[in-house]
Amino acid sequence: MIAPGVAGRSLPEAARAFRHRNFRLFWFGQLISLVGTWMQGVAQGWLVLQLTNDPLALGLVAAAQFTPVIVFGLFAGVLADAVSKRAALIVTQFGAMILALILGLLVLTGAVEVWHVLVLAVLLGVVNAVDMPVRQAFVVEMVGREDIANAVALNSAVFNGTRIIGPAIAGLLIATVGLAVCFLFNAASYVAVILGLVLMRSSELQARPASALQRSVRSVIDQLTEGLRYVRDEPAIRLALVVLGIVATVALNFQVLLPLLARDVLGGDAGTFGFLMAAGGIGSLTSSLQIAFGLRPTLRLLLVGAAAIGVAAVGLAVSRWLPLSLALMLVSGWGMIAMAATTNTLIQLSTPDTLRGRVMGVYTTTFAGSVPVGGLFAGSVAAVAGAPMALAVGGVLAIVTVAAASLRLPAPRPTAVTVERSVDREPAVADPSAGRR
Repeated sequence: MIAPGVAGRSLPEAARAFRHRNFRLFWFGQLISLVGTWMQGVAQGWLVLQLTNDPLALGLVAAAQFTPVIVFGLFAGVLADAVSKRAALIVTQFGAMILALILGLLVLTGAVEVWHVLVLAVLLGVVNAVDMPVRQAFVVEMVGREDIANAVALNSAVFNGTRIIGPAIAGLLIATVGLAVCFLFNAASYVAVILGLVLMRSSELQARPASALQRSVRSVIDQLTEGLRYVRDEPAIRLALVVLGIVATVALNFQVLLPLLARDVLGGDAGTFGFLMAAGGIGSLTSSLQIAFGLRPTLRLLLVGAAAIGVAAVGLAVSRWLPLSLALMLVSGWGMIAMAATTNTLIQLSTPDTLRGRVMGVYTTTFAGSVPVGGLFAGSVAAVAGAPMALAVGGVLAIVTVAAASLRLPAPRPTAVTVERSVDREPAVADPSAGRR
């Protein structure tokens, strides 16, 4: 079966961002490192469940990891417009590697306690608050504006392809050799990203003029306000970010709810958890490849993706059969990328170069910053009424959000990157993922 939009699109065209050597180095480094990232995500959730047997603890760890993104993410967007993005990424990757190594050694020695996980989660959140907007804004420097939509789709494909492999491997390793190896593998995997960044050719980077690095609080706030004002004044970006923020908050809390669903509802173990996560990855990879091969992301596709997430969450709430739950996770994964891809590429294509870091800071803060609120919401509901009820409530709220947003779709209008399209067609937007974590 050929996905919509695939026919007539050659593989070289669908992978044209690989023409750029720097992007190839970045992409293949991500291919290795993201396997470790997903392994650590599964292992960390299972570790917290083993240590506490408390759904709320899972939500607290998620909140600890992503609250710094809310606090610092917008300011990191200002930083991303003023510093060397490549140098900043080397620093953030090294920091994340050290944190994964510490957690792995704590688990290996049997010394790990919940407070260790919480502290390391906060520190990783600080690293990610800087890493995420810088990473998103760096893509255009590697491939240029003409290949940005394809590069975003390919980044999303590797993010979600590894989402299939990483959790499946983690589930098997946890069941056979224990948790520590997942954290240690993740620490080692960062070497691939750092090496790729070091080997890049500076002469081939299409760096944009950097804004001045402001040193007064007033100047930083003025720059931050400029990015927020741009988001406010662009109806398509504003609507996309609102839908993304609400749906991600109420219905994408799988790191909190899936360990409980796997163990208490489906009667499984860490392997079951890993396979549920992998199923979501298959759906996300499918969506990413459809976009890479030509499915045109639009605001309507965003709403379809958000609706798919809501329906899948309600289905997971009532399912007691593993094959059905796996299929619903696939649907949810497809919807997540359809939603996130639309938002990401809309921003990448329509935002002026001088504002891209700040606007991507709003995007990453919205997406990743939904995790603390959503994690606490899902953990609290699950602690009182169980994981199925938390899934059902989140799914219904997502569907209501889509219904409301569908009434507020902005009228199509040409932009700098869509002027060649007929004005009576909806502005194009294309894919990807929010960030590594």
